Parts: sequence; structure tokens; C-alpha cells
Amino acid sequence: MTRHLTVAERLATAEKDVLLAEIADQSEWSLFVVQQAVLTFGSQHDEFSCNDLRDVLPELGQGFLGSAINGLRRGGVIEHTGNYVPSTSAKTHAHVIAVWRLSVRGLVIAEQRRQAAQGRAA
Repeated sequence: MTRHLTVAERLATAEKDVLLAEIADQSEWSLFVVQQAVLTFGSQHDEFSCNDLRDVLPELGQGFLGSAINGLRRGGVIEHTGNYVPSTSAKTHAHVIAVWRLSVRGLVIAEQRRQAAQGRAA
């Protein structure tokens, strides 16, 4: 015999689903903002690591940094330089981390964004 949920249980479940959807939406937005920050940082520096990015991101954004880097790498926007540096994050216990640069595709995107910003400023 299946137990039917009470009205309160159904409402609590529905509220939880709405909250989870809100969290997912905020997470997607936060990830997008961090990806934009990585692209901007990369357009201003020849090479960079997560050490550099952690220094300029707010604490909340740092939680999305790994996902942002992976997404940009998979999208062909950044590429690994083949170099590594020790992490400055206490959480990683000084493990080495990758050094990145914008790929040709990333450089094109950054230039298009720069030109668009100049057009808006004119």
C-alpha cells in the first residue's frame, strides 16, 4: 500500500523544488560571470593560473573557478600552456596547477568584445 503525501508534505516538496531551481539558476549565472571574468583576465594577461584569478574574484566566484576553466577549455576559448605552478590555495596543499592562455578562438572573442565596447562608448 502506497502512502499518500499530506498537503503540507506536497507543498514542502514543491517549495523545495522551486528553491532547487532557483539555486540552479543562480549557479548558472555565477558560473557565467566567472567565465566572463576569466576571459577578461586572459585578454589582459599573456598567461594566467587559478592563483591569479583567485586574487581578483570575490570569494563566492572562487567556488566556480574550476568549472569555469573546464568549460572554457572544452569550448576552445583557453588552452593549457604546458606549464604548471604551485597552488597558493591552502585547500590544495601546494599541488601544482595549470597555467592557461587564451586560444586563438579566445583572442578573437576578446577582440570582438573590445571592439563592441568601444562602439558603445563612442
